[in-house]
Amino acid sequence: MRTYRQHGVLPGFPLALGFTLLYLSLIVLVPLSATFLKSATLGWSGFFEAVTTPRVLASYKLTFGAALAAAAINAVMGLLVAWVLVRYEFPGRKLADALVDLPFALPTAVAGIALATLYSSKGWIGQFAAQAGFKIAFTPLGVTIALTFIGLPFVVRTVQPILEDLERELEEAAASLGATRWQTFLKVILPTISPALMTGFALAFARGVGEYGSVIFIAGNIPLVSEITPLLIITKLEQYDYAGATALAVSMLLVSFTLLLAINLLQWWTRNRRGSRV
Repeated sequence: MRTYRQHGVLPGFPLALGFTLLYLSLIVLVPLSATFLKSATLGWSGFFEAVTTPRVLASYKLTFGAALAAAAINAVMGLLVAWVLVRYEFPGRKLADALVDLPFALPTAVAGIALATLYSSKGWIGQFAAQAGFKIAFTPLGVTIALTFIGLPFVVRTVQPILEDLERELEEAAASLGATRWQTFLKVILPTISPALMTGFALAFARGVGEYGSVIFIAGNIPLVSEITPLLIITKLEQYDYAGATALAVSMLLVSFTLLLAINLLQWWTRNRRGSRV
């Protein structure tokens, strides 16, 4: 009996894999390789000197510190927002759900101008902070607020589908066995959503580290105080110091990769631990 080979719309595995590797090489590997090669022209001593000046170290501290703080805040508040959107019905719920995606749709420069206007000493919110004796705009606090704003959707949109698919029977079973609501959350709900929560945290952190447009307006860009590393990279590019700019980019890439690897390893460990208990 003669059989006919079925042809799909997409190409076969070898051809599809070849296109995938070619695309990733052109989009990811080639630019990264060029960055490393350009920074290598400085030599080890020049590279170390370029990435360890006091101004650069202060920018690292602000950039990574604010990104971690914003991601941690979003991990808590994003979980709360996702919980409210999934578990409760209230007027304006669909509008609130749509507003979560506003940082995605809003141009970063517009977001930065709006935040700077709100939190400046004469802004709607900043004026009350000024009366209390502290500033928000043009300080590290303002940078953290900006990164919290742009990172919130990453946590909400990764946790929300998991909460929607979570079986209510598990919670009811825990309650029937005498567990309190807090114990049910810690023992039943949190272990289930923790991988998605860590993924949202990692995405929010990665976005915060590389954010530029929404930060420069509210940061004030004061050296050693509120200057972020992406701004230093742009400054070096404007000064035609391409090797110095790529050196900063490589250092940020290595630190970001290390932190994201640690987060992914923690996520993998959490999944394996949860799987071994089942």
